[in-house]
Amino acid sequence: MNQSLTENTQPGGRIAFVRAGWHADLLEHAWRAFAATMADGGWPSGSIDLVRVPGAFEIPLRARLLADSGRYRAVVANALVVDGGIYRHEFVANAVLNGLMTVQLETRVPVLSVVLTPHHFHEHAEHRGFFAEHMAVKGAEAARACLEVLAEPEVRAA
Repeated sequence: MNQSLTENTQPGGRIAFVRAGWHADLLEHAWRAFAATMADGGWPSGSIDLVRVPGAFEIPLRARLLADSGRYRAVVANALVVDGGIYRHEFVANAVLNGLMTVQLETRVPVLSVVLTPHHFHEHAEHRGFFAEHMAVKGAEAARACLEVLAEPEVRAA
């Protein structure tokens, strides 16, 4: 596996990690776990770009632009879509995930999701602590999935 990882880190072998601005303090845990797990898998930290967008809804367009740029072997999306009491957050999450799937299928650049939509989220210490830990777990899982996907020979090289 290390040999194929070395090939994946050649020029054009970058990864974009697109992170929403809402709940950035919680999403930071996913980013750090992703980067650390990728480094453990042999992927240099300098080849992963952190790209910030205002919110989850902006992620699919940015993912498409990044995938179309030809610079990235994969794009990872990260957001926490919560019920703010004003709109149905499930609609936003569904739109984001459908958009990400469309990007992946149309560009043939793998798009991995760490876009979470909890059933309940409240701004108190217990929930914030739980979701901080959960984001770290999901970030590491996304990195392992990314390493596995990029090791597949049929994945298009950027």
